[in-house]
Amino acid sequence: MMTDPIADMLTRLRNASAARHPTVVMPASKLKTEIARVLREEGYIRGYEVQEDKGKRVLRVHLRYTDKKQPMLLGLERVSRPGLRVYTKRDAIPRVFGGVGTAILSTPRGVMTGEQARRLGVGGEILCKVW
Repeated sequence: MMTDPIADMLTRLRNASAARHPTVVMPASKLKTEIARVLREEGYIRGYEVQEDKGKRVLRVHLRYTDKKQPMLLGLERVSRPGLRVYTKRDAIPRVFGGVGTAILSTPRGVMTGEQARRLGVGGEILCKVW
């Protein structure tokens, strides 16, 4: 049994990116799919797809690299975790590296970046930071 599937997802992405793998496969969930959607919209990954594999849903993430084979995902950090949930109000959403990185939040309006949440005026749970 896995206690923190989001941390597992981030670790798989971090490891695959460091090893320069083109894709990484993990068990799928709605939340993981939404995080992958945000990562794709922000340009950190090329894309993703949810597939059936032996009766189980899996999330296949296609990693993105620069022309010099440097990963676009330089760092991922889990903020809110099962033992310590971290919530923020709309006026206290953190900026990652002065706006260079991205904070991913789970809000009442869905999973979105910190910038989108700031624009919409909603707060929520800070899932992770990406740069």
